[in-house]
Amino acid sequence: RDLREKVFIAPVAAKYKVYIIDEVHMLTGESFNALLKTLEEPPQHVIFILATTELHKVPATIVSRTQRFHFRPIAQKKVIAHLRMLADKESIDIDDEALELVAEHGGGSFRDSISLLDQLGSLGSAVTAETVEHILGRARSADIRTALHLLETGDQVNLHALLDDVLANGTSPVTFAEQLVGELLSVPHTEERWYHVAEKLMSVAKAHFPQLLLTSTLLGFVSKPGEKLSNNDEAGTVPKPAVKPRGNAHESRSDTTPAPSHTPSETTITATDQTPQKGVTPEPLLETSSPSIAPETKSPKKSGAKGTFDWDTVLTGLKKTNPALHAVLSRASANFTDNTLSLSFHYGLHRKKLEQPQYRTQLSRAIQDICGLNPDIVITGSTPELAGDDTTKRVAELMGGGESVNV
Repeated sequence: RDLREKVFIAPVAAKYKVYIIDEVHMLTGESFNALLKTLEEPPQHVIFILATTELHKVPATIVSRTQRFHFRPIAQKKVIAHLRMLADKESIDIDDEALELVAEHGGGSFRDSISLLDQLGSLGSAVTAETVEHILGRARSADIRTALHLLETGDQVNLHALLDDVLANGTSPVTFAEQLVGELLSVPHTEERWYHVAEKLMSVAKAHFPQLLLTSTLLGFVSKPGEKLSNNDEAGTVPKPAVKPRGNAHESRSDTTPAPSHTPSETTITATDQTPQKGVTPEPLLETSSPSIAPETKSPKKSGAKGTFDWDTVLTGLKKTNPALHAVLSRASANFTDNTLSLSFHYGLHRKKLEQPQYRTQLSRAIQDICGLNPDIVITGSTPELAGDDTTKRVAELMGGGESVNV
């Protein structure tokens, strides 16, 4: 209202009065209504500039009375050229590859790119791509290319070691996943599975456990090189490891490492039966000339043969490694038939917990570590309907179930 009264006062020296309202979408409905009349018939000496990053929050009555100018991100080539000009004038020793990383981090913004360049110039030494990656907490470009090579060749052992090394050096799982997606999408692929793993990696940023989702996505892709990734996929064949094109930090195991021994309960592949049992990873055929090394698995938490399902043993193992998940599963009724684990819950809150992908993944990994199986997990049953009026039923639905008691 104060602005509406002052706009009619003519400017003292200039031809126009210019009012810039930044983040105009933050105005209340009453403020927009007070401004609307002025925007409909503004004085000839007044110009309004309404700036916003969320145009959908501005009322249509306001938008229809204005001219719209959309500011777009600046092309990366223009940003790099501008940064090179500034670096030469300020005597900042920085190579072209480092400038590309600075421009990429700026996301089409001169301000953000110049701020990072100013920070790098204060180091007082030559700036390389590795310097920028270290400042931004990114993984090295060589590690990204190596990870994709290991994904393509199916080297699960070296990929796991590389992933541990990158995360131990301070790179966050979200940043590493974003770099992998950027590298994957920069080159067109003919196989759909690469776009599927890119889609899974893009969800790492929104996951409750980003490192767990990143690890399971990458290692799951390696163990199923010809299949899509999903929670209900059947196990594929174990790929042969390839030689890793890096230094001695993550070298593959020697060919002299003895192959794991087979127990009577393990599923083996014979010449007359090449079809793997659903949910069980088959052992590769052993040849004296070029032995295959299967990825290592953790020992079972309790005594028992691999390949045998025991729900009590699974709960005992989870109680030590994942108490939160054990608290939910201890209230479930379990039924294991034909490599399918059916879980039913009395309370809908517990059932909804297990329907979340991260908890199902944790349970699947625990069963595989303890029992050596990879069953399909099915959540059965529904929340029993509560007796009572409509209000009681709505509250129960909102809370995910419950029990009606008299107090």
